[in-house]
Amino acid sequence: MLSKKTRYAIKALTKLAKEFQKGPILISDISKTERIPQKFLEAILLELKNAGILNSKKGKGGGYYLIKKPEEVDLANIIRLFDGAIALLPCVSIKYYERCDECVDEALCGFRDIIREVRDNTLKILKESTLQDIIQREDSLKA
Repeated sequence: MLSKKTRYAIKALTKLAKEFQKGPILISDISKTERIPQKFLEAILLELKNAGILNSKKGKGGGYYLIKKPEEVDLANIIRLFDGAIALLPCVSIKYYERCDECVDEALCGFRDIIREVRDNTLKILKESTLQDIIQREDSLKA
């Protein structure tokens, strides 16, 4: 299950993606429209800034803005940034691999093989899904 932090990050990023290249957006505006607690949002946006996904401008006309195009920000990277591994088991994780204590032989573990297949399919979908895709899906659901 995705953490609330990840879900809020995706909501905030989607809001910023809808306003891409229209200038910075105030944290208070994102917080209000997306119903994200402002203090929590500040920490999330700072992590996204440190990850090189967005930037901020101080002073009059300031706020946060995407520095990557919406079609370049995939969900797999956002989920990994906040929640870590996408895999359901550590022994099939690509970036966070750990051997399972209870596994006798990974090469012969049928359960591991199934979970690796789940990981591969999930990862494929998340890597191919971007902020732009979220916006397009929202638009098509409104129609």
